[in-house]
Amino acid sequence: MTLSDFDITNHSGLYVSKEPHPTFGKKYIARFQYDKKRYVKVLGYEKRDKITLKDAIVLIENFRTSIMKNVDNLNSKEEEKKPVIKTTNKSSNEELKKLKYENSFLKSILKDYKKLNHDILVDGIQKIYDLQDLKPYQIELIKLQDWLEKVNKRMIIIFEGRDASGKGGAIRRITRYMNNKHYRIVALGKPTETQRNQWFMQRYIEHFPTGGEIVLFDRSWYNRAMVEPVFGFCTQEEHEIFMEDIVNFEQDLVRQGMILIKLYFSVSKEEQKRRFDRRVNDPLRQWKFSEVDMQAQDLWDEFSEKKYEMLKRTSSRSAPWHIVRSDDKHLSRLEALKIILNSVDYDGRNFALNFEANENVNISVQKELLQMRKSKDY
Repeated sequence: MTLSDFDITNHSGLYVSKEPHPTFGKKYIARFQYDKKRYVKVLGYEKRDKITLKDAIVLIENFRTSIMKNVDNLNSKEEEKKPVIKTTNKSSNEELKKLKYENSFLKSILKDYKKLNHDILVDGIQKIYDLQDLKPYQIELIKLQDWLEKVNKRMIIIFEGRDASGKGGAIRRITRYMNNKHYRIVALGKPTETQRNQWFMQRYIEHFPTGGEIVLFDRSWYNRAMVEPVFGFCTQEEHEIFMEDIVNFEQDLVRQGMILIKLYFSVSKEEQKRRFDRRVNDPLRQWKFSEVDMQAQDLWDEFSEKKYEMLKRTSSRSAPWHIVRSDDKHLSRLEALKIILNSVDYDGRNFALNFEANENVNISVQKELLQMRKSKDY
């Protein structure tokens, strides 16, 4: 069986066969990818639906743990006096050669892994798998850019969400390989005195794309829907005018040929706190932590009320909100890529890729609002 006979799953590195294996007991099999085109650890299942995400995570983690244990055990044995190995047949010799090769191969990659914290090492290895998962979709983004330039289309992508929801990381992964001549990232700071006396949308319009260009807004005019009213940066009247007018404004943009994509990264309260704690304790991330971050957890309910109102009143057929659950950074970035690529029918699409939404991550507005009515954790 080749890789084309397998479906990718939600868990990085895990593939499940589309049909029962003809010789492997006529059972469905799962394959773990651990080194580019090398596949190991074949596991049989009588029913395909028995391979759940929970099972997959346990299986792949057990497999990776076994690799680390093998390396540790072999290294400790090398430090002791080498035992006399008795080989009884050709098969045992081949197994020994294979084991030595794999040990040498892993050591060449991991280097002095004993000097590293185990969690850091595992996290680093996982990031390699994650980056490989994204690359096929990043290639598609380049095709999309070429198509936009060819047909002279304009695109705006809005990234909204609470602090530490993963907006910046998603933008970096999305633009990693894009042609920088045809995209811009816009992250506006506090308005100047002159801008405060202008029409609210004016300072955003100045940054709108020209033909063939993509503009990614790291926070947008929706500051007036959530951040500004919570912190008192606008009046209740200004907030209400914005909420009444913005749907018509966006409909006009779309009617005039603008491709408008609105992404809301929905992080849980618990995960936001964990990320804030990491920022405080990690010298490399402390610059990210601000006074606004300090208030985000205390004002969680206030932000939830404004978020609920914003999603309910400003999601329209021509400019809908796409909710991306972002507690899992990798999966949220992957889904954001899919949403962008599914927004237009560009030339040269690789239909072998899975463009279907992960319904556990790419949530409809209606489902998000229902969840928020039950709990304010998001």
